[in-house]
This record gives sequence, structure tokens and C-alpha cells, in this order.
Amino acid sequence: MRSLWLGFIEFFTSLKLTVVLLALSIVLVFWATLAQVKIGVWGVQEQFFRTPFVLWYIPKTGIPLPVFPGGYVLGGLLLINLIAAHFYHFKFTWRKAGIQLTHFGLILLLLGELFTSIWQQEFQMRLDEGQTKSYSESYRLNELAIVDTTDPKADDVVAIPEKLLAHGSEIQDPALPFRVVTKAYYPNSVLQMRTQVPDAPPSPATQGVGPQIVATPAPLTYKQDERNIPAAFVELIGADGSLGTWLLSPLLGAPQHVDYAGRHFDLSLRFERNYKPFALTLLKFSHDRYAGTEIPKNFSSRLRLRSLGPDGQPDGHDDREVLIYMNNPLRYAGLTFYQAGFDNNDTTTVLQVVHNPSWVMPYVACVLMCLGLVIQFGMHLFGFVRKRRTARPTVV
Repeated sequence: MRSLWLGFIEFFTSLKLTVVLLALSIVLVFWATLAQVKIGVWGVQEQFFRTPFVLWYIPKTGIPLPVFPGGYVLGGLLLINLIAAHFYHFKFTWRKAGIQLTHFGLILLLLGELFTSIWQQEFQMRLDEGQTKSYSESYRLNELAIVDTTDPKADDVVAIPEKLLAHGSEIQDPALPFRVVTKAYYPNSVLQMRTQVPDAPPSPATQGVGPQIVATPAPLTYKQDERNIPAAFVELIGADGSLGTWLLSPLLGAPQHVDYAGRHFDLSLRFERNYKPFALTLLKFSHDRYAGTEIPKNFSSRLRLRSLGPDGQPDGHDDREVLIYMNNPLRYAGLTFYQAGFDNNDTTTVLQVVHNPSWVMPYVACVLMCLGLVIQFGMHLFGFVRKRRTARPTVV
């Protein structure tokens, strides 16, 4: 038992393990760099770095096989190797303070990347000049929104995550008088009018605009400048039976209406929303160019920020103007708003909204590593200079 424990310690504290893990990491980064040309940044993150293993799918079966360790496995083993070697081999002394500090910074850097991959959320907020929003939208995730509009003073919203629709299970929410059943779900799709595809099979949809539209599955895209547009055929089943089947997609824009049990509902498949306790109004978007050219000089958004109360109305606690421009984001309520783009002839701003509770960890880690290196090299330098000064010259 003791020999087994010693072998376990020697394995995880071995320098050979460190070299092998670093070599595998280099191969992973090189492979991911080549793959980025086809699948983009998002695809590389999901398929290479934020996964235990890189998967290969058997052709025509869709069965995944792990073929290479992913970022979680390599990063986790490197973290264990570093911590184990640190506590097993090194003893704290002032002469090694710089090395200890550098190692601690590296451990913090690896932990920061792990927490970022787990906790970070990214959304977008598109605002036309004069428009006000209290929510941002996901760039990749979607949701089925069922809005009860019966009360003219307030809407009751039931949002069903995309993964539940894709699973195909029957969904029953206490706030709804009917059940939701997914008849078909396409993670990415192409919509065409039926007049454009006269030979298309009959649509599963029986209500709304679905019977006039053909939804065709499309391959998933992971490119940064493209997004998947899902489509879902959803059947509503009430106490008296089926109410019909609707085709839903973010491309349809306007919601579709359902009347049942004396209540009015709007159905839509939309980009997932993240509501906030404050609202932003775009006052002015500026796209500055260098004089006499079309070369962009600066993008900036002047906005009005107002905090909201429980009723969704401004509560007066925070009401001010803010300016967001390149390299000058807005940090508010745990969120960071970056100037990401523009649209509609410079009348629409696109803000990237990031929630990352561990955003400060990489900065602290880099400071600790730099400080540790300065201390360690400084101690060696002072020791070398002191020896040179105390050395006596040789008399010939």
C-alpha cells in the first residue's frame, strides 16, 4: 500500500509528466489553430479547450470517440502536477520566495481560466437610437417564449430553454393551461416559402404561418461571424386535446397568437434573454473616421443608464449618462459592456455584455508572476554584485 502511494506521488510530481503535458498542450493548440479556419473561435473553444476530450464522430453514425485529451484534462493534470510538485519538493525559504510567488501566480492563472470557462456568460445588446432595453440576448442560445398577454397592464412570460425543446420531452408549466410537446427540432435550419419549394413534403405545422413555410435542417456552424438559426415544430395539448402544431424560428420575427381557455398567448422562438435591474437608452452612436478617408477612427455609444425597481419602472437611484467606446467599457452591476459593432447606417449599436465573476484573477496572477520573477532574479543579481565587491583582487 505504501509503495502504491509513493508511486502515485512520484507520478503526479514527476517532471516527466510536466514535459509530456506541455508537449500534448502544444499539439492541441496547433491542431485547434488549424481547425479554427473551418469552425471558428467558438467551435475551437467548445471542441478543443472547454471539453475533457477531443471527439471524432464515426461517419454516418454520429457515434463520438475520444481521440485526444482536451483542455480540461490537460489543464487539470497540469494544475495537479504543479500543486503536488510545489508542496512535495519545495520548502518555503526566503531565498526561494520569488519562485514560490511565481508558482502561486501560475496556479491562480490556471484556476482563473477554469472558473472563466465555467462561469463566464456572453450576451449582446442591440440598440437603435432612442431605443431602451433592460435585457441582453444570447448570441448562441435560444428559448421558447410563451407570453400571456391577457392582462393589458402586464405580461406573464414562460421561457423554456432550448435544450428542453431539443430533448423532445413533454413540458408542463403550472402557469400554462396546456402542455408543450416538441414534434421536431432543428438546431440549425433554412426557411423558405412553400412557393419556392413546390415539391417539399407537407409541413408538420397545422397552425400559424407554418403551413406556408418549409423548414430544412442545415449543418451546425461554429464560425464567429455566423450563427445557428433553429426551427421547432411545437404541438400544444390542452385538456380537450391538441390545439395544433406551430412552426417557430427566430427568423419569423413577429410572435404567433394562440387563444385558449379565455386567455391570449404569444408564441415565439427567440434568442435567450437575460433581464437586468436597469435599462439602457441609446442617445447617440458615433462612427468617427479619419478626415478624407473611410478608415474608422473611433466607435462610441452615448447611453442613458437608469436603475429599475421591482415593478420594472425607474426608481431614481441611478440615472446618468455613460459613454462606451473602444477600450473603455462600462462596468455596472457585475457586467461589462464593450463596444462590439454597429449596424443600420450607424444608427444601431451592438454591445457585447460579459458576466465573468473571475475576471480579475488573470490580472492578479500575472502581477504575482512578474513580482515573483523580479524578486528571484533581483536576489540573484544582488548576491552576484555583493560577491564581486567583496572579492579581493589578485596581486601578481
